[in-house]
Amino acid sequence: MSPLLESWRFWALAAAGFAALTAILAKVGVAGVPSDVATFVRTAVILVFAGAIVVVSGQAGGLAQVTGRSLAFLILSGLATGASWLCYFRALSLGDAARVAPLDKLSVVLVAILGATLLGETLSLAAWAGVALIAAGAALVASGL
Repeated sequence: MSPLLESWRFWALAAAGFAALTAILAKVGVAGVPSDVATFVRTAVILVFAGAIVVVSGQAGGLAQVTGRSLAFLILSGLATGASWLCYFRALSLGDAARVAPLDKLSVVLVAILGATLLGETLSLAAWAGVALIAAGAALVASGL
């Protein structure tokens, strides 16, 4: 595999790009549709898409390797994802994508705080400054100033 495809930075930037598309496409898609129904449709597409990737890539056997502990945390993560998506689609149905998405990205700030406090991860002073700037930027964009 190429070094680019082995880079976490590549995949993180790709995720950011797809997340940006998600916000724009979802804002158009949720128009005239109940937000919970829109979330359901998107979730069904993701389930089929992810399942196809697992099957086509030959990883279906990996399902047997999921431990009880991993399964419990993945279920909790799935519930948190579902709650996040329901809230996100509701916010998109009520507000501008350009304001909703930055507030949603406050998850970056929360991940930094939770990663440090619960997982013992460490960030440099410069990284914490970046986290603070993300929070300030999200607040400014959302406020419309």
